[in-house]
Amino acid sequence: MSEKEFKESLKELGIELSTKQEEQFRKFYQFLIEKNKVMNLTRIIKKDDVYLKHFYDSSTVVKIVDFNKVKTLCDVGSGAGFPGIVLKILYPDLEIVLLDALQKRVNYLNELIIYLGLENIEAIHLRGEEYHKKQFDIVIARAVASLEKLVPICMPLVQENGRFIAMKANVSEEKLKAQPILEKKQIHLDKEIVFHLPKEESIRTLLSYTK
Repeated sequence: MSEKEFKESLKELGIELSTKQEEQFRKFYQFLIEKNKVMNLTRIIKKDDVYLKHFYDSSTVVKIVDFNKVKTLCDVGSGAGFPGIVLKILYPDLEIVLLDALQKRVNYLNELIIYLGLENIEAIHLRGEEYHKKQFDIVIARAVASLEKLVPICMPLVQENGRFIAMKANVSEEKLKAQPILEKKQIHLDKEIVFHLPKEESIRTLLSYTK
């Protein structure tokens, strides 16, 4: 996915990129590739692939959440900044906390935040189950762990009437395995969206759990 295709695809999701945002994504890509030379952030390094499989893929969560109505967000297991940094670029007014268990990645994320000139966003060296400072409108996790592990960790971070969003690939087996613990904790799936990523046509699933 070229930069132009990325911009056009975001329009289809209802997002109009500004010149500043386009430049922030360019800088994000450059920073990611440079840091990836010395630490393991991603196997995906070709520009078109990063724009499709990281930038665009992270943006697709807007299919299930209207971020214009969201104030606070927590990205659990943020890794290289997907989807947290992407969402901060797209929605600058969001207040975001990025959680990651590896200090090197947290250092990278905080350097990236400064490099991109982002405000009201910080990366913290903690696992999701270790964070108790506050709760959020939206808690999100992309490609972190299985649903049976992920949902019980993330739901305590969600404030009343907030939502936990899991960004997954094909999750039919995961959903079956997770069902017993979800029923025990009275956690209910309220929305599910399945779609194909453009070009490569791989399956993507967005799952929303409401508190």
